[in-house]
Amino acid sequence: MEISGKPSFKPEMTLNRIQALTDGIFAIAMTLLVLSIDMPEKDLSLSGTPLHKFLLNQLDQFYIYAMSFFLLAVFWIIGHRQSRYFKRTDNKHLWINILILMFVCLVPYSSSLVSDFGDDWMANLFFNTNMFIIALLYWINWIYGTKHKRLIDENLDCSVISISGIKSKVFLMVSMLAIILSLIVPPYAGFSYLLLILFYNLKRIYNKK
Repeated sequence: MEISGKPSFKPEMTLNRIQALTDGIFAIAMTLLVLSIDMPEKDLSLSGTPLHKFLLNQLDQFYIYAMSFFLLAVFWIIGHRQSRYFKRTDNKHLWINILILMFVCLVPYSSSLVSDFGDDWMANLFFNTNMFIIALLYWINWIYGTKHKRLIDENLDCSVISISGIKSKVFLMVSMLAIILSLIVPPYAGFSYLLLILFYNLKRIYNKK
């Protein structure tokens, strides 16, 4: 279509806008996680032994906070590493990333839910399903971008594509295990994510060799 004899111009979508939005939302979500930890009431009688008991009773909440923060950090790293290889974007890629961010924003809520109702299978299922969906969307993001080298450098080694895909699959399998454990032993479902630490340490040892 031409206007005044000049061809219409459609500006190319840029990756830096996605990265800026992603960094901002991850920063906010990770900050909001601390709100799942109950603050003691400002009462002069709550000091000494009562205060110490209150803090000790919050160990579960601190554990959920640390686990959720760690998982969001892993997701951010996955997204950052994927973005290093992307050279361009399109509408589908943009919407995949927007869906990812929608479920990232949900993490403070799901974290607070499992923090307050750690023994409930539904609360644990909700949290772990939240993790699974984010991992699934990151895997879809990578598959979509690398298929026929749609959004990446055409000269990128296929081994890099394969290895990066494996990392997303590992998170998918771990979160699926957590979902299953949510239905069997809800309070211990979150320990599944310790496997991620084991996987990354083994990978680092393998790379050194």
